Amino acid sequence: MKTQRSTARARLKRIGLSILVVILVIAGSLFLPWNVSALVSHPHPAQNYEEAVQRIDALKANRLSEMNPECVAQFMTHGQKVDQVIVLVHGYTNCPKEFVELGKQFYDLGYNVLIAPLPHHGLKNRLSDEQGELNAKELAAYTDQVVDIARGLGSHITIMGYSCGGVVTAWAAQNRSDVDTAVVMSPAFGYLAVPTPLTAPVMNYVIAAPDVFEWWDPQLQAAASPDYTYPRYSKHALAQIMRLGFSVQVNSWFKTPLAQQVIVVTNANDDSVNNELTAKVAKHWLEHDTQLVTYEFPVSFKLPHDLVDSNKPNSNTKVVNQKLIELVTH
Repeated sequence: MKTQRSTARARLKRIGLSILVVILVIAGSLFLPWNVSALVSHPHPAQNYEEAVQRIDALKANRLSEMNPECVAQFMTHGQKVDQVIVLVHGYTNCPKEFVELGKQFYDLGYNVLIAPLPHHGLKNRLSDEQGELNAKELAAYTDQVVDIARGLGSHITIMGYSCGGVVTAWAAQNRSDVDTAVVMSPAFGYLAVPTPLTAPVMNYVIAAPDVFEWWDPQLQAAASPDYTYPRYSKHALAQIMRLGFSVQVNSWFKTPLAQQVIVVTNANDDSVNNELTAKVAKHWLEHDTQLVTYEFPVSFKLPHDLVDSNKPNSNTKVVNQKLIELVTH
């Protein structure tokens, strides 16, 4: 009888330990970004200028009747392939309009310029729920698409983006060897509202939970400006942007970015994104002997998160654009 009781206790102990291990594994997995290894690059570069223009025309024609006219793909061309091309990637819930001012300045410097809307962006219906469909796989495909087009527009490719566009640019830097310069501005690897150690579990939870839309400005709601932006944001979309960012973060530990040069720009006054995570990625890149330049706009400039849209409150695009051009061209 005693032996039977001892055997039963031992069996229960093994079962208890097994359950504990399962619980610990499940809990631990919450702190790891899910399924980022699936986000891989599939290049299909344009072979010449004419093919690149055909792809841009297709971009412009896609869902044209549903698009805000200010938000269709912007293409500033010198009529032929030139030495320098720049791709400008706008932020989440904004559209190509916000980069037009800077794009014109690069055009005047001899660049061909492409500003393409992110997936599900730039619709006339500012309250469309479609933005909630944005996912990391689409953003990776978008990155390949715009870099592929740029191959036919210029001999040397620069890609620049901020926030969501900053994550896209960082992913291009990590994955595309045909990028000469990647300017990663205020990338949304994480958000200030989420403590850094909880970034991955919060992302995983939000992706798994039903989507929620919230107003950027709870007081103005649908009346918020500019009128080419979406006044609401999707929590699913924000989490999917972070998912693409985690792909960059994970790879930055082990791999040298393929871009020839990376410029990381942050804003010390940023009230949206987590600059600590950006600093960690930059540190890892440096450890892999990346040709890296960093610059931070000081707090005293009092710049908003959206650095490049002259129609946003407290913007100072004259100063910002001048610095960005200096960083790229020197």
